[in-house]
Amino acid sequence: MTGQGQEQDQSACLRPAVFLDRDGTINEQMGYINHLSRFRLLPGVGKAIRLLNEYGLPVVVATNQSGLARGYFPASLLNAVHAEMVRLLALDGARIDGLYVCPHHPEAKEEQYRLACSCRKPKTGLLTQAARDMGLDLTRSYMVGDRWSDLRCGAAAGVTPLLVLTGYGRGDLLYIGPGQAVQPAHVAEDLAMAVQWILERQQ
Repeated sequence: MTGQGQEQDQSACLRPAVFLDRDGTINEQMGYINHLSRFRLLPGVGKAIRLLNEYGLPVVVATNQSGLARGYFPASLLNAVHAEMVRLLALDGARIDGLYVCPHHPEAKEEQYRLACSCRKPKTGLLTQAARDMGLDLTRSYMVGDRWSDLRCGAAAGVTPLLVLTGYGRGDLLYIGPGQAVQPAHVAEDLAMAVQWILERQQ
C-alpha cells in the first residue's frame, strides 16, 4: 500500500471524510490507463470536489491499480496520471487531501507487487490507513464508487457507501447489486449528485 495524506496531531478531533474511487468515479472508465492521453475527468467532477473542499470535508482518493502489478504500465506512468489528475482538478479550484493506492495483485507479473494484501478493495486497508494518517472518523465518512467492491469496502470499514452510475455503476446496479448483502445508502447519477446528497446530510 502506498499513500500520502496530511499529517494530523494525534490529539486532534477525528473528522469525517469523503473517500472517492478513481476510475469510473473521477475519470472516465477506460480499462487500464496505460497512457496519459487516456486520463479524462468526468464532467462536473472538479466542481463537485471543490464543494467538498469549501465545506471542509477531506477528500481522499482510494484506488486499486493492479495494472502496475500486471506489468501493463510502470510506476512512473501512474505517478504522471495522478499529477495530471491534481492539475486538472486545480483548474476548477479543487484539490484532493489524500491519495491511497493499492498496486498489488496475488498473481502479479511483477514480483514486488505479488501479494495477497489487506489494501486491495473490497478489503479496507486503504481506508483504515488514511484514517490513521489523517485523523478521520470512518463511522461519519462516505465512500463513493462505481463498483460493488467499493461499496463492500466502505461498509466493511464502517463508512456510508454510495454508488454512482458513471463507469461500471449502471451495469453493477442492474446485474451485480440485486444479489448483494451490502447495498448503497444512496444511488447517484454522478459524483456531483453524490456530493449534493452528502452535503445535505452534513448540513
